Amino acid sequence: MLQLFKKLFSSGPKADLGALIANGAIILDVRTPGEYSSGHIKGSINMPLNTLPMQMAKLKKDKPVITCCASGMRSGAARSTLLANGFSEVYNAGSWFNLKKYEQ
Repeated sequence: MLQLFKKLFSSGPKADLGALIANGAIILDVRTPGEYSSGHIKGSINMPLNTLPMQMAKLKKDKPVITCCASGMRSGAARSTLLANGFSEVYNAGSWFNLKKYEQ
């Protein structure tokens, strides 16, 4: 059971998030609009997890996607959803605060 949980909610392959962001990775914040409006990463896209299946066509599959939320649970679920729908390079950053150091 623990292995399944880790597989579903892991961050994926280790990556240099700063380099990915500098090279144009999409930062996808899957929190609610209210959470997003209280603070977010400049340039990130707000697409709440419950709307992701209907909106993911707006994202480019050929660009890396970095998911984030409040704690890492929803962003892990978003990562799994994107991977299951043909996105090949998706990273779970966990909390959006983890990306603040890369913000320009």
